[in-house]
Amino acid sequence: MRHIISILLENEAGALSRVAGLFSARGYNIASLTVAPTEDPTLSRMTLVTSGSEEIVDQIRKQLNKLVDVVKLVDLTDDDRIEREMLLIKVCAEGGERDEIKRLADIFRGRIIDVTDRAYTIELTGDGSKLDAFISVLKSRRILEVVRSGVIGIARGNGACVAETP
Repeated sequence: MRHIISILLENEAGALSRVAGLFSARGYNIASLTVAPTEDPTLSRMTLVTSGSEEIVDQIRKQLNKLVDVVKLVDLTDDDRIEREMLLIKVCAEGGERDEIKRLADIFRGRIIDVTDRAYTIELTGDGSKLDAFISVLKSRRILEVVRSGVIGIARGNGACVAETP
């Protein structure tokens, strides 16, 4: 089963390496991995997608929690969550195909972010199946390059919102 694990960790040199090393040493696979600083520059948010039985993923969570750099770990798999990926795709766009490719980008709510006389670069965000569908629709054209960000996710709801008192 596919699991999305959100990890809040200290933004220090070697933190990513220690997480990746944990997976490598135990033979676990990382399907996607994204990391970026949070609103607190001393912390980073890592979103990791892996798969395995419940026992294997439970072991992964326990091992990750033992790492010194890990501040908080949440498995978003069973939560009501918002999940997104970003796709950048460069496709040949010549002659009469230009309007059709623009129409397809609009249908999928993508944006053409770079235009040359022979190609478009399109930016698209959404869940993985939406990005897969867009790539599939463009298969009949000449795709020059595809880059995907990997999954990012966040739990739905208010979290720890507390009303301020005047």
